[in-house]
Amino acid sequence: MKTDFGKTNIRYLHGVGEKRAELFNKFGISSVSALLDFYPRTYEDWSNCFTISDAPLNEPCCVKARAICAPTAHKAKSGITLFRFVVSDGRTTMNILIFNNKYAAAKIKVGEEYLFFGRVSGNLYQREMLSPAIEKALSGDKIRPIYRQSEGLTTKVVEKCVASAMERVQEVKEEILPDWMIKQYALCDVYEAYRNIHQPISKQGLDKARHRLAFEELLKLQLGISLLSRRKRVRCERSVYKSYLDEFVSLLPFEMTGAQVRAVNESLGDMMDEHPMSRLVQGDVGSGKTCVAFALVHTAVKNGLQCAMMAPTEILARQHFESAKKILGNSGVRTALLLGSTGAKQKRQIKEMLKNGEIDFVIGTHALVQGDVEFKRLGFVVTDEQHRFGVAQRAALASKGENTHMLVMSATPIPRTLALIIYGDLDISILNERPAGRMPIKTYHIDSTKREKAYDYIKKHLDRGRQAYIVCPMVEEGESDLASATEFFERLQKDSFKNYKLGLIHGKMKASQKAQVMEEFGSGEINLLVATTVIEVGIDVPNAVVMVIENAERFGLSQLHQLRGRIGRGSHKCSCILISDAQNNTAMDRLAVMCQTDDGFKIADEDLRQRGPGDFFGNKQHGIPELKIANMLTDMEILMQTQAAAKQIMSGEKESGTPLSRAVAEMFRNIGDNGFN
Repeated sequence: MKTDFGKTNIRYLHGVGEKRAELFNKFGISSVSALLDFYPRTYEDWSNCFTISDAPLNEPCCVKARAICAPTAHKAKSGITLFRFVVSDGRTTMNILIFNNKYAAAKIKVGEEYLFFGRVSGNLYQREMLSPAIEKALSGDKIRPIYRQSEGLTTKVVEKCVASAMERVQEVKEEILPDWMIKQYALCDVYEAYRNIHQPISKQGLDKARHRLAFEELLKLQLGISLLSRRKRVRCERSVYKSYLDEFVSLLPFEMTGAQVRAVNESLGDMMDEHPMSRLVQGDVGSGKTCVAFALVHTAVKNGLQCAMMAPTEILARQHFESAKKILGNSGVRTALLLGSTGAKQKRQIKEMLKNGEIDFVIGTHALVQGDVEFKRLGFVVTDEQHRFGVAQRAALASKGENTHMLVMSATPIPRTLALIIYGDLDISILNERPAGRMPIKTYHIDSTKREKAYDYIKKHLDRGRQAYIVCPMVEEGESDLASATEFFERLQKDSFKNYKLGLIHGKMKASQKAQVMEEFGSGEINLLVATTVIEVGIDVPNAVVMVIENAERFGLSQLHQLRGRIGRGSHKCSCILISDAQNNTAMDRLAVMCQTDDGFKIADEDLRQRGPGDFFGNKQHGIPELKIANMLTDMEILMQTQAAAKQIMSGEKESGTPLSRAVAEMFRNIGDNGFN
């Protein structure tokens, strides 16, 4: 029977104490219940032992063998002490090497049998294992959980602490899934799941445990998002009665793509309905999302509504404001820009005009959600680059109006099935066409020995009147981003590009300084912009045709794609050059994907496969709970099952039960203004 023991501070759990509790706290673990939800990141299968000759080469495996000589020490040139000894399984021998660990070597006794877990290398005649994990044969024959660890908190320590918590698992966890669901989807019970996820006795039991816990996690996610969506579907008086799309199209100096027109019409259909619109417009970099937003702003204003657009950076907000002036300047839409860096006097004027209804459309940053920003009749809100905002910020802006229509724009392509989960409270429009005249971007990977050739390639384009970017090397943790960028810029200015006008932009600059640099780059006064990832969003200079990214292996795939999207904004051929000396397979695969395609959706799929949904989505920023065990890429079958189960509950066809309702509320409690608090 469940008690309050799960809420007990972890420091009071047997084997933890104050110092270890502090280390666990760094992982976000403060209670006994949270410790049980700290699932192993992987497992070592010591239960399936191989003979030396049958052990697969270069793959993690367990070999059972007897030590036939004592370890002897050898000093390497590098100063490392190697301990070498030979083991035998009765038919074949194998060399074991231990690096710099005299304590492990001292435990080896001649004639005793051990389990060695590691990678076997060599050939048919000679086998060896480097730095294996070693256990006595009688004590180690099982599947071992491997936990995230830190200095002072090894996986073995975590395993012991979890084992202590598992002794009272029935006081900590309760069965939250109703009986009908457990039977219908052939799930194991919650106690069996926790036993086998932390202390598996077989691969089959481990698989069943993981399936059950992933099912429970995805079900809670589905139910929570369904409830949020249902609460937001309130009936209201219609605020938009007529479309002005034809009039907007006549303002444009270009032709809208079919995907843009479709997205606008889908959105206008929502806005003319009796429910407030909540829609996501998702498109690749350069697909024309801003044009869609301006088309809707134009119609909303013509229907008597005020509009607001919130961007994550001042650079992006300024960019949108300049675009709005060009497109909407002759339409009668009165537009203003409100930033944190806007002068006090001008801020007061803008706020007064918003309150009086003298401004139709305001573009800004977080400054828009300040308490003293009031509107006369706010009816339509756009948030750009949604992955930079949380649910609470989105809701805070919309709450300044009544039954406000909401459009979310994202240039982070997400597979549609996953988008339905991440943005479960939003309808989705996808922009999958490149605007006419936009050229594809050719991407190349070179090593640092060809850096000067890449720089010569940039100079050829600068000499023809074009412009370029060089993205600074991403610094290692603990290094100064500012110092690194400044030093890199000065070196380029002094050496490789001494005859050209260079500009530098980085995150530590004042907003006014960034704005000045961007203005000079946009006007062509600066030939080459040296930048950090601050240019990842919001830079639109059609004359920039080359981008070089230093240390490209240190960037994620989606980030590389966002950076690359700063070129290819005009009708000129463009090139992106990735400089990297990386040799590891993951980095090489990532760079190869960038060279093979500039399709953001394909890149998103690969990024998700490589990094997993937690890193890819930045769940906390998205405003959805962090997933601890489910993987939305590999658990698609479970995802479909939980969608069906959630549908049965939400339709009233099946009962959920109080424990499940409580668990859903608990999962969503810490993600901002979500209606569960």
